[in-house]
Amino acid sequence: MTSLLPGPLVDDAWLADRLDDPRLVVVDATCLLPSPRHDGDYRYVSGREGWAERHLPGSRHADLTGDFSDHDASYHFAVPAPDALAAALARLGVGRGSAVVTYDTGGGIWAARLWWMLRAISVPVAVLDGGLAAWEAAGRPLATGDDTPPVPDVGPVTPDPRPGLWTGIDEVAAISRGERPGTLVCALPTGGYDGSVPTRYSRRGHIPASRSLPGRELLGADARVLPPAELAAKVDAVLDTAESPVVLYCGGGIAAAGAALALTLLGRTDVSLYDGSLEEWSKDPARPVELGG
Repeated sequence: MTSLLPGPLVDDAWLADRLDDPRLVVVDATCLLPSPRHDGDYRYVSGREGWAERHLPGSRHADLTGDFSDHDASYHFAVPAPDALAAALARLGVGRGSAVVTYDTGGGIWAARLWWMLRAISVPVAVLDGGLAAWEAAGRPLATGDDTPPVPDVGPVTPDPRPGLWTGIDEVAAISRGERPGTLVCALPTGGYDGSVPTRYSRRGHIPASRSLPGRELLGADARVLPPAELAAKVDAVLDTAESPVVLYCGGGIAAAGAALALTLLGRTDVSLYDGSLEEWSKDPARPVELGG
């Protein structure tokens, strides 16, 4: 990690002191994913319009519905191939020698998603704790309109994929069946895990043998990550430190990234994400799902 970033999480004061650093690129990763009104109600909207209305000065918008996802995949929001991701970053002015701070207006999960994607190709990146709300609550300035300076011409980063940060569907199935080591953890809210509320995916429920650790419960009311002791207590109630590795999933690999950030802050290095999550899993009728707690 470059010395420019102190860790996976930065606060608004740290960022305010460095907002003019040319090595630092601030990126809004917000996307809108409304709650389903009925089963199969899948809707999403780019967050670019909201970014144009109000954003951190000098920030740019990374469209996770656009070139920051692989549209050839069988599910939404799929992580792009490393070279495609590097090219998308270059279009935002992120190149060799850059560090990224990402934020959102949606409780941190979108910022965490981009953080995990960039971390997986060894791009220095951190999440702004509390996102836009924390920045605004501190009385810091906001910008409006698409008023950022022209994107500098940068040489794309050279992706250096880190092994073990993504887990595929066959590995997940093997863990679920007890055929390989690992603990599956679902980061959806409790109603999504137990199937008591509508799902935007093909079937309600969770992957057999997985545990529930709602990602939103790892944040305080201000959308900041819980203090370390509280965070550890939440996680320890679900996971033993000896249970390894941990594979996180949710509906589409977004909330799971927020949980991955929390576990990383607690020092765990054995965490991976199942990118396809329940969208990919549930569309195959041969893949079992369970209801209830």
